[in-house]
Amino acid sequence: MSTHIGAKPGEIAETVLLPGDPYRAKWAAETFLQDVTCINEVRGMLGFTGTWNGHRVTIQGSGMGMPSLSIYVNELISEFNAQTLIRIGSCGAMQEHVAVRDVIIAMSATSRNTPSSGIFKELNFAPSADWELLQAAVKAAENTGATTHVGGIYSSDTFYDERADLFEQMVRHGILGVEMEAAELYTLAARHKRRALAVLTVSDHTLNGASLPADQRERSFGDMVEIALQAAFAA
Repeated sequence: MSTHIGAKPGEIAETVLLPGDPYRAKWAAETFLQDVTCINEVRGMLGFTGTWNGHRVTIQGSGMGMPSLSIYVNELISEFNAQTLIRIGSCGAMQEHVAVRDVIIAMSATSRNTPSSGIFKELNFAPSADWELLQAAVKAAENTGATTHVGGIYSSDTFYDERADLFEQMVRHGILGVEMEAAELYTLAARHKRRALAVLTVSDHTLNGASLPADQRERSFGDMVEIALQAAFAA
């Protein structure tokens, strides 16, 4: 048991999916896993362990933003020996050819600042996904038939960002979407020599204002979870 995760030794699998929303963790566990057990309720940040096609999987909520995710990922690695960590979440599209309901597989994650920034000092570290996971996710996406985009994303440290100039440069340089967690996940995975990936569903569009209605989000998130699970256990 760690400070923020109340699981006992052995209750967390080596493969962990990380939605930000704890209720999305509950939905994903109940929808995709068998023999599910709730292994964490500390601060309402729900976590569940079960099996998918015979493989043990934990789905643990990570909260909103990089500081929150950093807490959970650090504890999952240091206290529970998690080896593969895949963020499953929503994002906003930043390119015209990316549509609501599409899936983005994040090859890299640009950011202005992360909880790890201080240790790099003047260095601009470039956090990126695990190559084998990335390859496996692309193949899995072909199996699901989901419209998928692979490339760089932007991990913002603010939800209500008023830097229009920064936004314009992200679009100009081909950033596919914006979310709030992946850059720190990739950095921690690199530091601790673990596998990490972010598979994201586009829930809204920053350029044209399109958005996915709340009652349709769970159905649309299914492809993302399936891709993440297939990638995690690809031969």
